[in-house]
Amino acid sequence: MAGQLLNPNLLLAVPLAPLAGAAIAGLFGTKFFGNLVGRKVSHSVTIAGVALALVLSVMTLMQVRGGASFNGTIYRWMTVGSLNMEVGFQIDALAAMMMCVVTFVSLMVHIYTIGYMAEDEGYNRFFSYISLFTFSMLMLVMANNFLQLFFGWEAVGLVSYLLIGFWYTRPTAIFANMKAFLVNRVGDFGFILGIGLLLAASGSLNYQEVFAQKMHLAGMFVPATGWPLLTAACICLFIGAMGKSAQFPLHVWLPDSMEGPTPISALIHAATMVTAGIFMVARMSPLFELSDTALSFVLVIGSITALFMGFLGIIQNDIKRVVAYSTLSQLGYMTVALGSSAYSVAVFHLMTHAFFKALLFLGAGSVIIGMHHDQDIRNMGGLRKYMPITWITSLIGSLALIGTPFFSGFYSKDSIIEAAQATHIWGSGFAQFSVLAGVFVTAFYSFRMYFLVFHGEERFGKPNTEAHSHGHDSDAHNEEDAHDDGHDDHGHDAHHHGLAPGQKPHESPFVVWFPLVALAIPSLIIGYLTIGPMLFGDFFNGVITVGENHHAMEALREEWHSPMAMALHGVTTPTFWLALAGVVSAYYCYLVNRKVPAWFYEKFHAIHTLLDNKYYMDKFNEVVFAGGARLLGGGLWNVGDRGLIDGLVVNGSARLVGWFSSVVRLGQTGYIYHYAFVMIIGVLATLMYFFPFWHA
Repeated sequence: MAGQLLNPNLLLAVPLAPLAGAAIAGLFGTKFFGNLVGRKVSHSVTIAGVALALVLSVMTLMQVRGGASFNGTIYRWMTVGSLNMEVGFQIDALAAMMMCVVTFVSLMVHIYTIGYMAEDEGYNRFFSYISLFTFSMLMLVMANNFLQLFFGWEAVGLVSYLLIGFWYTRPTAIFANMKAFLVNRVGDFGFILGIGLLLAASGSLNYQEVFAQKMHLAGMFVPATGWPLLTAACICLFIGAMGKSAQFPLHVWLPDSMEGPTPISALIHAATMVTAGIFMVARMSPLFELSDTALSFVLVIGSITALFMGFLGIIQNDIKRVVAYSTLSQLGYMTVALGSSAYSVAVFHLMTHAFFKALLFLGAGSVIIGMHHDQDIRNMGGLRKYMPITWITSLIGSLALIGTPFFSGFYSKDSIIEAAQATHIWGSGFAQFSVLAGVFVTAFYSFRMYFLVFHGEERFGKPNTEAHSHGHDSDAHNEEDAHDDGHDDHGHDAHHHGLAPGQKPHESPFVVWFPLVALAIPSLIIGYLTIGPMLFGDFFNGVITVGENHHAMEALREEWHSPMAMALHGVTTPTFWLALAGVVSAYYCYLVNRKVPAWFYEKFHAIHTLLDNKYYMDKFNEVVFAGGARLLGGGLWNVGDRGLIDGLVVNGSARLVGWFSSVVRLGQTGYIYHYAFVMIIGVLATLMYFFPFWHA
């Protein structure tokens, strides 16, 4: 099969199958065409479309492993001079792996949605949206040119906007989707600037044609600035990734995006859309490898995100927000790997993280169903015996997240930490500290949530829960936090929250827990099975480029023996003991001695306030950027609109005409002898002008 070309028609069917499902559910299953099809048809066609895409993606991956590939044009949209604007696919190991991850997680989310959204009026519309998202993400990862990449990039942003604001009658949802949209526009501005720089310098939008000129581009400078063009272009591209992959300081949209239904949290904000930036930088590795400045920028931003977003997870009480901040932190880990030139490690963690983070989000949704849509972990406890499947799968997801040996997250997370320790570009010292400290932080907040939800005393179904009186943790005396940032209305039914006195939680239906089991399996074994070929084999040969002066992957390769040996050695490393310390600390604080969190709150109230206000980033954006925009807009409105346009041009011309009319009106007296006198004067003036008698 070596050198064989993949069938372009089958490749085209991969994104078009979910698109067809989205069109049927969105047009014929909603009021648009009069609700011609019901719920069963809507979820059936969308699930069938995504299932077909998954089957074709798996077939494609198997063929790619056998040596097949495809890089060509599917449709030429426009030709401008020598510039071709095309729809094209580049299918190699990276694209095929991403296709499988996107379609598998999407299929699980589609199945899960049948149970989770069963009571929602927007059932068909929701299935249409998530299928449309799957199409958009597939177009992004399969692209062979920047135009199609940008189309997929913007399309996933648009569908994300629709999904975050799915419950459009709730002000918090509208605020959240607008926030996500605007913050991503900031990143996308940088992204399109980067694409523009590369287009202007290379004359092409095709990846391979741009990569072929990389040495020429490395010697160019941005006109009138003296900046190395490749460095500027790579940083601009990464600014786009900062928005889409929620890196500091463009991370502020992701926690608020939990306003959307839980299935989209798993699909968009854990497994696929937020990893688009990671995928893009890995795809652009031939360019990033030629700029240490750009790599340092990537490394430092990732380090800040990995550590400081993890701190925020410690104080969250909304079960989805804990997982959301975990996502931010793990995206930071992936970005650290990119900055360390360990692109394959970043993509490896992207893959393993997709499974266990989707599992954690869907597990959180199952808990929310069992708790009758109460999301406050302070109102839970002891759910293990009521929801055994959700409990065990959530435990598997948590163990994978903290990097427990033999679980999938261990292999990718430990590889990132080793890669950071092996890199020596500017910022590497801070990166090494961040990823190590982040291990303890991740373990602590993950098992804080796990213990409060599944173990300890049962705090649900009480008339006055402790969560709103004195609490259990660092929020023990923090009355203002009880509202959880004004987002109490999570859950897909805002009309009833929590269990009534005497009610007990219940395990979710089959369509909800089946995806949990299906995601738990790769969360357990996928890392063990794939680390060899993906990091140390030939899986990414010819796909990812690493420069000779970057040695992180060489260092990893020298210490690699087998997945079994790596896991056994893992229990002797500081990483394992830091994770264990985090778990033990959470156990002691939330199951043994609940006075410890209260003591920390009393002693470090200022730090808690800082974390509770999310480092005041939202307030900073509100005052500086939104306030600046309002100030600028107010100035333009007062000076430009009111003063210049309305005052001078519109009203000024009206006043001028009015003044002139008032002067002319003085001659309109209504007396005949006045008019006769004026006529005589007029005739006399005419005669004097045409027949000047004084020259006669």
